[in-house]
Amino acid sequence: MLATRPSLTRVTVLCLHLSVAHSRDYLLIDVSNSYAKFAFASKRRVSAPARIATNKLSSSVVAGFLAQRNVRKVVVSSVVPAKNSAISRAVGKKAKVIWLDWKLKLGVGIDYPKPRTIGADRLANAVAVAELYGFPAIVVDFGTAVTFDIVSERRTYAGGVIAPGLEAMTNFLYQRTALLPRLSSKEPRRAVGKSTIEAIRVGAVFGYRGLVREILGRIRAEQFPRKKVYVVATGGYAGLIAGRLPEIGVIRPHLTLEGLRIVANLND
Repeated sequence: MLATRPSLTRVTVLCLHLSVAHSRDYLLIDVSNSYAKFAFASKRRVSAPARIATNKLSSSVVAGFLAQRNVRKVVVSSVVPAKNSAISRAVGKKAKVIWLDWKLKLGVGIDYPKPRTIGADRLANAVAVAELYGFPAIVVDFGTAVTFDIVSERRTYAGGVIAPGLEAMTNFLYQRTALLPRLSSKEPRRAVGKSTIEAIRVGAVFGYRGLVREILGRIRAEQFPRKKVYVVATGGYAGLIAGRLPEIGVIRPHLTLEGLRIVANLND
């Protein structure tokens, strides 16, 4: 009789996925409104991340990752304060926890009236773009919201723009209408839809590119006229939207995690 293998929980599978990391320096955690991402990192490299829905994030999930590696630091970017205690409980005294905020050594200055109100993920993006690409720079992060964050030519965080995310816009349309369907976002085949779903997709994808192009144009004209600016896109919809925008020079899917790695290096 063949012995049956015990089933793997989702947390176990995610942890095994991350176990390919070659160093045990850091565990990086990026908690956004929709998803929490986990990645092990060395001082120079971030491993391929795993993610779970933020509403599933718990102490046991974090403990599952920590059981796979002995790390010196856990570096957290969180915009969901209700989940912070779960991370703290799981880490305990196993490692030093660094909560990303404006008071840390960031490698960028802060030129912003109320720095405590800057989202940790936005700071991480600013840190990463300045270190990896240069400045002045603009980061466009396609998440639950799409954010535009500016690093000035003096290497300071100078502010930004927040607009509704692509999924939030299409979900709102679905929720507030009786007949329009929910749809997945992908590249439209043509500019004129031949069905309701095609028509919504055209409006969402092409219209969203127009939104991004207009905001980038305004920022460049106001902040950096006649100057070279590094424009980097990141986040879940970066490939779909930014991939066909010549205004965006680079797509870096895990820029926020790279920022956490850099912050870990700067803060002992």
